[in-house]
Amino acid sequence: MKILVIRFRQMGDAILTTPLLSTLRKNFPEAEIDYILNERIAPLFEGHPAISRIITFSEQERHSFFTYITKVWRIVHKTHYDVIIDMRSTINTIPFALFSIQSKWRIGIRKPYTWGIFNYRFDGCEDNESMISHNLKLTEPLEPKVTDKNLTLCITEKEKADFKAYMCQKGIDFKRPVMLVGVTAKLEKKTWPEDRMTEVIGHLIEAIPQWQLIFNYAPGREAENARRIFEHLDCPQNVFMNIEAKSPRQLAAMAANCTAYFGNEGGGRHIVHAMGKPSLVVCSPFASKTTWLPQDTDIIALGIDANDATVEFVWNQLFTFCKELAI
Repeated sequence: MKILVIRFRQMGDAILTTPLLSTLRKNFPEAEIDYILNERIAPLFEGHPAISRIITFSEQERHSFFTYITKVWRIVHKTHYDVIIDMRSTINTIPFALFSIQSKWRIGIRKPYTWGIFNYRFDGCEDNESMISHNLKLTEPLEPKVTDKNLTLCITEKEKADFKAYMCQKGIDFKRPVMLVGVTAKLEKKTWPEDRMTEVIGHLIEAIPQWQLIFNYAPGREAENARRIFEHLDCPQNVFMNIEAKSPRQLAAMAANCTAYFGNEGGGRHIVHAMGKPSLVVCSPFASKTTWLPQDTDIIALGIDANDATVEFVWNQLFTFCKELAI
């Protein structure tokens, strides 16, 4: 069996697709499972046991109509997939199924323009529905016997060891717990207010000083925000601004060497979860914790709704979270 899974979009969305990929692999161990991704995030999924081949599209390819359509046509006509699973089913992604009408299973999302293109259509993710459960629905036409709801990535032991050595060089003491902190986020509207984040981190530094905090941020606006919070805290010694992941794989290696994650909800949290680490996040007004935080695994994934996210409430939750880790 030859299966094509189309995801695109952001890092977190792609990680949330790994339960579907693992479910396909467990039910069809001999299948050829190809995964369509944006080029910039594809390296994160290298070596994943459920994926036979990663097929990437660059930004240039995605934004050139002729180049994009030509590449899509070549992909599906070269391999002749038995199964097409289009996770998004947008105008941009439906050509994969449109050019594969001979495929027995063309699975996608129910939208006005997908009628007649997919022969198995499902409603989009509903409010307060788990995204993992929603994604797994797309495997139902294949009648899987078992499902796997775990987020998974494959980072080598060498990658983890190399990043641990780097963290040691930067001053991390692995006899003490390490918190990866998402102090900011890509989009301002999805970022918990800076003054509240600063106050909560200040409480943590004062109340449980044995914790070492690594600020996680991207270049540009995120770096400026993180630096400002660091300076407002008077540049404490147990907060590290100088430990940087240069790629998503390095971020995963760093997460593997941390004890837990706290901060804004986003792709970084999903990486932490895939590395088997507990997390506590503040969700934006646009993100339901029921939808985005997995609750069907053994890994702790706690969320605070934006409406509840006062400084006092978040601090109480964080203090309890740290204490219950028994470190």
